Amino acid sequence: MSGQERPAEFVQSLERGLLIIRSFTPRHSRMTLTEVAERTHMPRSAARRFLLTLESLGYVRQDGRYFSLSPSVLELGYSYLSSVHPWDAAHPLLEHLSDDIDENVLAGVLDGTDVVCVDRTSRRLVTFAVFVGGRVPAHASSMGRAILAHLEPEELDRYFATAELVAVTEATTTDEQRLRAELAQVRKQGWATTEHELERGLMSVSAPVFGPNGQVVAAINVSAHGGRLSQADVEARISPPLLDCARNVSILFGARSAFNGSERRR
Repeated sequence: MSGQERPAEFVQSLERGLLIIRSFTPRHSRMTLTEVAERTHMPRSAARRFLLTLESLGYVRQDGRYFSLSPSVLELGYSYLSSVHPWDAAHPLLEHLSDDIDENVLAGVLDGTDVVCVDRTSRRLVTFAVFVGGRVPAHASSMGRAILAHLEPEELDRYFATAELVAVTEATTTDEQRLRAELAQVRKQGWATTEHELERGLMSVSAPVFGPNGQVVAAINVSAHGGRLSQADVEARISPPLLDCARNVSILFGARSAFNGSERRR
């Protein structure tokens, strides 16, 4: 958000506090004051005040020169998970699918132009993993396409107006018209697939989840690396139970049927 777009009530100190929290990543899980200041582009004095405030609130821990997030940060994310859709109740459905197909299963929601993972199973060790809270670009992922394909036309137009269709690999679809054509096909067949577009060697398939008003609210995903999953496997072995799982999660979230989102556009 640029300075011109900020409302008069905008609180910059809150923005900076959240920026401090978001500066910690798997690759930067422990940082010195100097490293935090550099990653957030703040003066050291400001970064120190925010770190010490977050420490006093229980969101940051200090060990000598190093700062790290505390488990209390999970409460912030759980507030979303528990208030929007009952992912705790949906998790057994994901586990059942994971057991049935012997693969990891993810659930993701659209946030801006990314998909954020909100639930997952951990049946297999994989070289490419998206954990809860992790983000992937919607245009390059089957989860993103499963959701984008069922947006209202004006919502999809807003997405393309803001999305940067960057090539994640040499196979990533970056042409808007080609991507729109693929989304139309996804709407017809009921699920989305990508291969090599998010990671070389990664085959991914996702199905949409609908809410009580017939709007798409999430996607359920199965991915496999190293040639373990082929297009034939997707159609014969993965997509039927995946669609069943997405249908059951949709019903759990209040949808009249798993297909009401697409039916109301016909």
